[in-house]
Amino acid sequence: MAAEEMFLYWGSGSVPCWKAMLALEEKGFSGYKNKMISFEKKEEKSPEILKLNPRGQVPAFTHGTIVVNESSAICEYLESTFKDKGTQLIPTDPNERALVLQRMYEADANLMQKMLLDFLYYYFYTENLVMDPATFSKKTESLKEELDRWDGYLGQKQS
Repeated sequence: MAAEEMFLYWGSGSVPCWKAMLALEEKGFSGYKNKMISFEKKEEKSPEILKLNPRGQVPAFTHGTIVVNESSAICEYLESTFKDKGTQLIPTDPNERALVLQRMYEADANLMQKMLLDFLYYYFYTENLVMDPATFSKKTESLKEELDRWDGYLGQKQS
């Protein structure tokens, strides 16, 4: 199947969507069709998206009749389906593969949770007059701890 049979629904500013887009580019699929979904207009809850993802979330990816939701699943699908095309996204060496998969899921579960949901949501959607300094400080410290952890990961030399 060619890139013309691929379609990616994505949302502007969505980190998970960027991960899927980068994976498609790294695998050499620059000609895939795509549509930016407006979160302001709640297009992720449109019948078009709900038909693909009942959760009403993007990224939503189609490859012919195959539907894959969630950025990490899209990355794994592309890697396993197109092993010999473009950049290898996930190593074949068991030790390296385990580490990449661990970091990929860890980022989804922890880094995105703390950065996007806890810190940024609180910062941008809480009025300054009602923002509790202690809560903000706690969320800031939690995010800093997570970012320090990732800084440590990135500074480690892998064998």
